[in-house]
This record gives sequence, structure tokens and C-alpha cells, in this order.
Amino acid sequence: MQRDGLGGVERKMNNSDAREIVRALADGVDPTTGELFETNSPFQHPNVIRALFAAADALEGAAKRESRQRSLPANAGKPWSDEEDKVLAESYKQGMSVGDLSSRHGRTYGSIESRLIRNGLIEAKNPPYGNDRH
Repeated sequence: MQRDGLGGVERKMNNSDAREIVRALADGVDPTTGELFETNSPFQHPNVIRALFAAADALEGAAKRESRQRSLPANAGKPWSDEEDKVLAESYKQGMSVGDLSSRHGRTYGSIESRLIRNGLIEAKNPPYGNDRH
């Protein structure tokens, strides 16, 4: 948690803010004042600089994963229940498109296709190893 600097309520620091602070430190700049660190500062040691850049890269990766996760449908990655499989099969047999099924079930297009294949309702477009293996 972080204070707002005015004695206010604490808040959790987001990855973007943390990444900017770590990048400033790695660049040899005090993130609160904008001043350059003295040459004898621990932040000027090559191993510390490398570690700070690695930390900034890790924070950037985490931010990208969080962003991707927020953009996925609500049920992405969750297990399928028998009831949901039944509703999926019935809806597909009644002519509902994969895109509409995706929206209805809160899952990705690929997830719906995979489930339809698994349940024997459609065939895979490109089987992973083909049917002509010897």
C-alpha cells in the first residue's frame, strides 16, 4: 500500500506506476525529485542497474498479462460444467453461430470451437498431425 503523500488513504500501487519508478531508478534519476544520483550512489552500481531494468521488464510483462486477462471474456479459462456442455450442444444444433455461442457463454471463439470438437459436434479444421501419418 502507498500513502498519497498528504496523509490520505493508502492505495495499492499499480504496475504501471511501479514500472515508471523502477525505470527512473535504473536511469539514475531520483523518481521523486528528478535529480540525478551521485556517482557513488548504490543506484549507479552496474549490477543494481541491471537488476532494476530486469525488475522493470518483469513489471511490464505483468502489466501486459493483466491487460490481456481483463480483455478476455468472463468465463475464459474456467472449467466447463456438464450443464453448460449440454446447453452449448443444444444451441449449436439449433443453428447458433460460434460467435454467438462465444458471447452467450462468456468464452473465447477458440474455446467454443474446441469444445464443439471435443463433444463431436464439429471436426477439427487442421488436425495437429493429420490423418496420413504412417
